[in-house]
Amino acid sequence: MLWTIFVILVVLWLVGLVGSYTMGGFIHVLLVIAVILLIYQLVTGRRAA
Repeated sequence: MLWTIFVILVVLWLVGLVGSYTMGGFIHVLLVIAVILLIYQLVTGRRAA
């Protein structure tokens, strides 16, 4: 499940970069959240179903 959330957040971030820069701050916050979730999953070592 974390991988799904990670992929969704990264895709939203890429759409924000390609699209409008008006929500640039919000898109980068989403990227940071996605990276934190990825690191959390790697550190805990659990496999999401």
